[in-house]
Amino acid sequence: MAIAEENSHDADSQIRVTDLAYLSAEKILKVSFNTGEVFLITAELLRVESPSAEVQGHSSGEKKTIAGRMHVGIINIEPVGNYAVKIVFDDLHDTGLYSWQYLYKLGRDQEQLWSDYLASLEEKGLSRDPSGSIGASPTVH
Repeated sequence: MAIAEENSHDADSQIRVTDLAYLSAEKILKVSFNTGEVFLITAELLRVESPSAEVQGHSSGEKKTIAGRMHVGIINIEPVGNYAVKIVFDDLHDTGLYSWQYLYKLGRDQEQLWSDYLASLEEKGLSRDPSGSIGASPTVH
């Protein structure tokens, strides 16, 4: 089993983005990979799953649930070497580097990540809507 996991990790390390396009009207990042796969990832999912310490925490179990980001968009995408991008959101969140492997994981696992996010919001009584019935402004929990 450890060999299969190691081979899987090696395969992930070979993943590269071949094209990146932000569809601003839809608020979707279209990411094409050297595997031939293309993922459409919403700005909202990218924001609430930001790889930043602000969202993920500094250790396991510290991940925060980001509410009120239903309308979030992207205002800038900056390349970082040949391995990642820095995304600047219109709520001015701009920390965290989205490596090619992390973008691939978000694209591949987005249905489960989205389901987990919605469950976390519900569990905490939060809303995707920034003017939602729970709290008047976007919050972090």
